Amino acid sequence: MVQGTTSDAGKSILVTALCRILARKKIAVAPFKSQNMALNSAVTAEGGEIGRAQAVQAEACFLPPSVEMNPVLLKPNSDLGAQVIVNGKAIGNMQATEYHHYKPELLQQVVRSHSALQEKYTAVIVEGAGSPAEINLREHDIANMGFAEAIDCPVIIVADIDRGGVFAHLYGTYELLSDSEKGRIKGFVINRFRGDVSLLQSGLDWLEKRTGVPVLAVIPYITNLHIEAEDAVNSQQKSASGYQQLKVVVPMYPRASNHTDFDVLRMHPQVDCEFLRDLQQFKGADLIVLPGSKNVRGDLQWLQQSGWADAIKRHLRLGGKVIGVCGGYQMLGQWIHDPDAIESSAGSTAGLGLLEMDTTLTDNKVLRNVCGQLLDTSIPVKGYEIHAGISSGAALDIPLFTITAVTQDQQPEFSSKSFNDGAQNSDGTVLGSYIHGIFDEKALLEHLLQWAGLNQVEQFDYLAFREQQIERLADAVEEVMPYASLCRLLGLSELEGLSGLPEERGFPEQGCVPEREVV
Repeated sequence: MVQGTTSDAGKSILVTALCRILARKKIAVAPFKSQNMALNSAVTAEGGEIGRAQAVQAEACFLPPSVEMNPVLLKPNSDLGAQVIVNGKAIGNMQATEYHHYKPELLQQVVRSHSALQEKYTAVIVEGAGSPAEINLREHDIANMGFAEAIDCPVIIVADIDRGGVFAHLYGTYELLSDSEKGRIKGFVINRFRGDVSLLQSGLDWLEKRTGVPVLAVIPYITNLHIEAEDAVNSQQKSASGYQQLKVVVPMYPRASNHTDFDVLRMHPQVDCEFLRDLQQFKGADLIVLPGSKNVRGDLQWLQQSGWADAIKRHLRLGGKVIGVCGGYQMLGQWIHDPDAIESSAGSTAGLGLLEMDTTLTDNKVLRNVCGQLLDTSIPVKGYEIHAGISSGAALDIPLFTITAVTQDQQPEFSSKSFNDGAQNSDGTVLGSYIHGIFDEKALLEHLLQWAGLNQVEQFDYLAFREQQIERLADAVEEVMPYASLCRLLGLSELEGLSGLPEERGFPEQGCVPEREVV
């Protein structure tokens, strides 16, 4: 199990690296995180919802994501509460205190999910959450040492030296643990170190002498590394190119979700994509993209109160373009109704009025991976839907996509062989879609960038780029934490593994299969 001294210490990154190191050595490995709190999520092959980080880690293992990899997902929809998702399905909203008392029941569930993975895979790499030294969260803990004790799991602890105070982080975390928890720690890892590692040696020696725990590895700072973020926006995720020709702005409202949809825009060499919260920093754009939201009416009110709503309308009058994705798509309409208090209090909120449609939030969340085509073209679209709401109105008479295949669809109202998605206004300057990931496909990305104003689009294969970045990360970590030492930590033989390369194991490709093959 990989635990961290803080949030964003490098747990997700290290688990991703270890998974790829083992997988490319033909070890059957899977990721696991018992409890994840994040607004970036993914849809599994079973039609469930898990944290985005575990989907990326599954990709590092050459596996499709599964609900077993993240049995509990919390999606905050207010400062005090969150939607609770268990085994891929939302069971309702809970306040923090209510959830705290519910956790003992969840411990049994997360242990069962972990056991199911252990039966299928030689190695399971577990990611902790936050820090094990958060004293106020120790009771009923299911995410860190409470889980490690329940499954009798060895632990390594990672700290980010780029934050400063790395020895205080590691030593302080260690000292705040119980004796039995201290006994689980097999090593420390220092992440994102710049410079000559020999300059750390006196500190490493001191730490091992005081704790009896070795520093297993010092991972170097990897410049411009792009791995999809668990939740926080990674400031490293910027295109290094100096010749961007298209300006894209993504307003970051308080409960914005799945901002990884736009990582491809941040990496594209011709696009300057900026996430902005403060309207005062907005200096104009060719394209404004409204992301998803975990509290659509609340974030819509924020857009209106902060002045972004007026700025978006002025942007259109000046010739700009607008795209809304999922919750952002719903905001483009005339009204959003929440009669049953699905996301917050019951009521209705006037939308931006850019598309002739209304949306009513419902409690049967749509969760599915989809494939199809841009309407009246052969340009493919591939992505996933995560939304609570049904939209209707004249704007849907001019849809964007025809969906022809799904990997899982448990909603009977969407059981037809094909259906349309999305909408646009009459002059084609405002587009909306429920599909996350629409920018990832090369041909569709090129089409949308041309529509937004980029004349000659340079081809950019984001999926291949993402794979190359996982390999790059694994190479850097394996150099300082060799495969042999990793096997010793896991109690594995270096010769232990599967026959055939990972891509020959028969794992289904993440994405769509013809609907007739769905079971």
